[in-house]
Amino acid sequence: MPTKSTFKISRFPVPELAELPDDMRARILAVQEKSGFVPNVFLALAHRPEEFRAFFAYHDALMEKPGSLSKAEREMIVVATSNANQCQYCVVAHGAILRIRAKSPLIADQLAINYRKADITPRQKAMLDFAMKVSTASYAVGDEDFEILQRHGFSMDDAWDITAIAAFFGLSNRIANVSSMRPNDEFYTLGR
Repeated sequence: MPTKSTFKISRFPVPELAELPDDMRARILAVQEKSGFVPNVFLALAHRPEEFRAFFAYHDALMEKPGSLSKAEREMIVVATSNANQCQYCVVAHGAILRIRAKSPLIADQLAINYRKADITPRQKAMLDFAMKVSTASYAVGDEDFEILQRHGFSMDDAWDITAIAAFFGLSNRIANVSSMRPNDEFYTLGR
């Protein structure tokens, strides 16, 4: 079986950490200090500094802000929609984050396989139904979809957040798939 060093993390150039602008290097080192490793997405996107900065600024604006969607629910959206987009990197990496944030070793696998059968609340299922429609058939989103969300206690701001997360990770999934981005081995065991 190939070892992790056998595979490249991206088919595009991956710069050395020492070659990066100071702000990017500082961000990557902070992530490494917190997690114990450098997630490959940081290195894979680093060859385009302006896009790296914009990508992570929007990521943080969506995923780290306070609101009525918990951080675990935000990760649920990423895992479910990334599975629909067949993005190995995001399912594995965000599955690990979800396991930690939800304090559940099973939830990420359940959502990645079939969120409709996962151990989640009816509210979370409605959230994921909407996110999946945004991800796979946004042209078909209509008033009735917002009414369903409202019946489950979601506001219009929440609907925007669900939409933006599903849309942002649609972009991320496509970049990860085309670049053949590899998830770090460490992600597979986190939160188990």
